[in-house]
Amino acid sequence: MHFLRRKLRSLLSLGSSSLRREASSSSNGTRTGTGMGAGALTMHKLREWHGNAFSNKFLLFTNVGISLTLSSVGDILEQQLELYDGEIVEYCSTRTRHMATSGVTVGVICHYWYQLLDKHLPGRSMRVIAKKIVLDQIICSPLYISAFFITLGILEDKDASEVWAEIKEKAWKLYAAEWTVWPVAQFINFYWVPTHYRIFYDNVISLGYDVFTSKVKHSSSSVSLPLCHSPRT
Repeated sequence: MHFLRRKLRSLLSLGSSSLRREASSSSNGTRTGTGMGAGALTMHKLREWHGNAFSNKFLLFTNVGISLTLSSVGDILEQQLELYDGEIVEYCSTRTRHMATSGVTVGVICHYWYQLLDKHLPGRSMRVIAKKIVLDQIICSPLYISAFFITLGILEDKDASEVWAEIKEKAWKLYAAEWTVWPVAQFINFYWVPTHYRIFYDNVISLGYDVFTSKVKHSSSSVSLPLCHSPRT
């Protein structure tokens, strides 16, 4: 009997130790699970936001927002360069707002243009891509460069003759730059990038081009005066 009591106490002791280890393991697992749950929840929210932003329902708003933002950033960078070089005396927020508005116009045009191209020229063969690049350069580029100058002309209260004179004087510089940058960039765009990411890719690539666009638009000329300030003397 004494032997049996000792064995029983030993078994009970082992059982309680096992229960304590299981409880401790369960507690650690709960804490870890909670941490993983928070991370998983964050990733789920990001995926949900991404899915909504680039869905057909909201894609236009996303594309316009991207174009607006990067057009603003391009002008801000250009103005910082002009300040550094002494070409202007102070930052002009009105100029940046106008460039942002032009980004809205261009964003809408490019959104529907890419959809139109994919509808009428589906596929990713070299022949299809070559057609898209040529059409993009001879139709879309002149269209959105004109829309850019017209939008800013309206914002700057210019009449039609002044806008037309500025287009004739400055648009060719932007169009020439288009041919040096976009054929290669658009090959990548049309070959690899899905339609709903094309405006995003377009704007990331064109950030440097947006800086140049702002410089050309706001350079001194016979038909365009500085919007907010005069160059240093």
